[in-house]
Amino acid sequence: MSISTERQEEGGWSTLFLAWAIALAATLGALFIGEIMGQAPCILCWYQRAFMFPLALVLAVAVIQADRNVWRYALPLSGAGLLVAGYHVLLYYGFIPEAIVPCGKGPSCSDAKMTIFNVVPLPVLSLFAFSAISILLLIGRRETVR
Repeated sequence: MSISTERQEEGGWSTLFLAWAIALAATLGALFIGEIMGQAPCILCWYQRAFMFPLALVLAVAVIQADRNVWRYALPLSGAGLLVAGYHVLLYYGFIPEAIVPCGKGPSCSDAKMTIFNVVPLPVLSLFAFSAISILLLIGRRETVR
């Protein structure tokens, strides 16, 4: 195996590992906020969890198996979560009218307790996590297509 091939494989594994680490951190963060801090998630947060939690497992298996084709089944999960998170951020900042707000019932993400360090709202963190994972999977895809 040539040095450039080894570096490509190492680069593919490191992007995959980083994507998994982000998914794991997001999953553990959501569990901590919900179970330890006692903050109940809103409806849209539940949808985002429905995409992030399996993504953490899928990427963990892919890291262990060094599956460089994981983008085929992880990118749809990440993309769907990205869409929900993007919609949630638009709702959070008021770009979408109140009449079509699905998280009007139950807990609200606009509460001050739903921010990290009283600055970054949880929907924005979710958007960043899904964006980063999607970008890393696309980078990994590009490396496998070569």
